[in-house]
Amino acid sequence: MRVLIISDIHANYTALEAVLKDAGQVDETWCLGDLVGYGPDPNATVEEIRDIPNLTCILGNHDMAVIGKMPLEAFNGEARRSLAYHEKVISASNMSFMRSLSANVKVRGEATLAHGSPRDPLWEYIINGLTARLNFDHFDTPWCFVGHSHVQCIFALNEQNDRVTLDQTQPDHTINLHPRLILNPGSVGQPRDRNPKAAYAIYDTEARTWTPRRAEYNIVEVQDRIRAAGLPEKHAVRIAEGW
Repeated sequence: MRVLIISDIHANYTALEAVLKDAGQVDETWCLGDLVGYGPDPNATVEEIRDIPNLTCILGNHDMAVIGKMPLEAFNGEARRSLAYHEKVISASNMSFMRSLSANVKVRGEATLAHGSPRDPLWEYIINGLTARLNFDHFDTPWCFVGHSHVQCIFALNEQNDRVTLDQTQPDHTINLHPRLILNPGSVGQPRDRNPKAAYAIYDTEARTWTPRRAEYNIVEVQDRIRAAGLPEKHAVRIAEGW
């Protein structure tokens, strides 16, 4: 089964469209959360996600804030401004769809799915070996897929010496999966690994492979919509630079 893995779309509809086109035909799509936040297109993004067949979707921390299950005060000022805008403009049907979803960890076959981490699904960033090592004790499947950090990477646990290694994965370089791994597909809508192209991954459940991918999209068009909506300039600048 060919599965599209996406995360951290952050209301960047143009980037999402580019990823769906670039990925081609897939059997299922697994979304690791943060449909909204930062970007200019919360309604178009959620509507597109809703229409994806064979979808598994969990919520991220920005999603939880927009649906009223987390205080906006938990976010920094610029993120809070975007969330307040999204909360105001999101349609009733999109709000209802998001409220039907869960932020809890899900298991799909050999993979555990979490937004932040299996230990703390909403807030914890897995960005170093120590945090990764602590999280290997919180899932039982051979591998775990996470988002939240906006960085395409892979953490591998060597159970013989109890050491964790971190590698930034390379686009289109297919990885043969083995126990035990934590993998991040990167961010569709706001990459933070100095590559502004929209990030995602293809997971093959039968071949047991993971292929990180990047898709180009019209960043200037999205920047224009961010500015037109009166959202923070930082969020327009950073998508062009990948930080």
